[in-house]
Amino acid sequence: MKVATWNVNSVRTRQDQVVNWLRENKVDILCLQETKVVDDNFPRSPFAELGYHIYVSGQKSYNGVAIISTEPLEDVNTGFAPLIGTSDLDEQKRVISGTINDVRIVNVYIPNGSSVGSDKYTYKLRWLTALQEYLRLLLYETSNICICGDFNIAPDDRDLHAPALLTGQIMASDLERQAIAAIVNLGFADAFRKFTTEGGHYSWWDYRSAAFGRNLGWRIDHHYLTSDLYAQAISCTIDVAPRKLPQPSDHTPVIVEF
Repeated sequence: MKVATWNVNSVRTRQDQVVNWLRENKVDILCLQETKVVDDNFPRSPFAELGYHIYVSGQKSYNGVAIISTEPLEDVNTGFAPLIGTSDLDEQKRVISGTINDVRIVNVYIPNGSSVGSDKYTYKLRWLTALQEYLRLLLYETSNICICGDFNIAPDDRDLHAPALLTGQIMASDLERQAIAAIVNLGFADAFRKFTTEGGHYSWWDYRSAAFGRNLGWRIDHHYLTSDLYAQAISCTIDVAPRKLPQPSDHTPVIVEF
């Protein structure tokens, strides 16, 4: 099974790029983040014409997640509520999950946090605590989980182009990294690091300062797998090609195969 994650920074703006990428990359699952569109306005037809099934949880202008699948998903849920109860955190559309071939796919768009110590940072840490509880409970239901998406966190200094400057800042602060470590400690592993241990590999580059051309990036888009899936994983790669297109998303796809 091939599972890709991609923050597209508006699915309607990047619709043609995503459709063309799917034509060229035969993935079983594509998890999208920051779709920025309410469910009724999601551009379903281009994906349906390729034979994909579409599952969405969106809102106007902000956030939004979607799973695009070659096969129908079972038990599709949105938000944290199905496992941890009603929460104000579900007002922002950031979680969607479903099962395919006995694998639970959890697609997340973790808050950015703005700046360390801000109200948005506090919200991000609350959200990460809820995610940890959500996954802890989900592990009682299934042992095969792939959680992927835009985590807005660089797990360690290898994931930063300038660690001396950026470590401790937003997306690389101690509390954010501790939150990721707590999730991993539930029984997950970083698929990318199974195959690539060195630094210099990124999934997001700021639009400013010619960051992409200078490879001033961050690795903040991830796949975390439970133990059996991790053992079965045969590759995890970052496809930089879409970032080279005119008017691209600032993120690029990350693909795991197991």
